[in-house]
Amino acid sequence: MKRVFFKGFELVVYDSVYEPREDSFLLAENVKVKPGIKALDMGCGCGIQAINLALQRADVLAADINERAVANTIENARRCGLSDKISTVQSDLFNAVENRKFDCIVFNPPYLPASRLKDASVEGGKYGYELLHKFLDKIPLHLKENGFCYFVQSSLDGELRTKRKLKKLGLGFEIVARQKLFFEELMVFKAFFSKL
Repeated sequence: MKRVFFKGFELVVYDSVYEPREDSFLLAENVKVKPGIKALDMGCGCGIQAINLALQRADVLAADINERAVANTIENARRCGLSDKISTVQSDLFNAVENRKFDCIVFNPPYLPASRLKDASVEGGKYGYELLHKFLDKIPLHLKENGFCYFVQSSLDGELRTKRKLKKLGLGFEIVARQKLFFEELMVFKAFFSKL
């Protein structure tokens, strides 16, 4: 079992759960929410985004397809004293939250290209962007009118393709952060219903 430090807390990371890396910390640094909102952490992993939201006093639902990730989030919420602010559900994207809407949705998607999926925590499909785009298709159904969605995009997956996808879905967006790494650039998108 690995351990990571986040905002003064020691989090544990179970085997088979995504270990927070640069993308996780970049996303958490740039997610800003108001107290009392209803938030969804999609693909919660060890729970770092859910904890970040709960520390800002949001009411958080953390979802992941991996039941080990859900259990990991429950343990880390307890370790941080945030069990009353974070609930969990095992879900393949939005399947288990079909009729719910949120003020904020946060997603750090797996985005590495892979012809055959071996590790769902890091691989996003044949070209890397497929899972992210499947997620984006559902955003208009699960975002409240004045809500917003933060997600990570890698330059490996095609920034322009994602911008076109958001426009097609009628969503406005801004890139709130960028970080250059050795072989890629990470971006944090903030998407919302376009006022145009």
